[in-house]
Amino acid sequence: MSHEQYQSVIQSLHECMEACNHCYDSCLKEEDVKMMAECIRLDRECADMCSYLEQSLVRNTPFAAELANVCAKICEACGNECQKHNHEHCQKCAEACFKCADACKSIA
Repeated sequence: MSHEQYQSVIQSLHECMEACNHCYDSCLKEEDVKMMAECIRLDRECADMCSYLEQSLVRNTPFAAELANVCAKICEACGNECQKHNHEHCQKCAEACFKCADACKSIA
């Protein structure tokens, strides 16, 4: 598959990466940062993986399915953690993560 065929997945990956980076930054500013530690950690994991997969798909990686499978798992873990917190940035991040996980599963 060429990267043009992955365009909707690439868009979901980019949106998820942005949401995770925003959530990460916002979590660091929360009053109880220790309570947000797992959310912060998973935001970083997810943003990094989404960014890597986005770049890999644009490069037409032969490992698209394998990487997408891992990315879907990380997105789901991040979404599940973010969903536990009532902060707006966490809720928006969870939504982006679940959408991205579904997109990744479509090519995994």
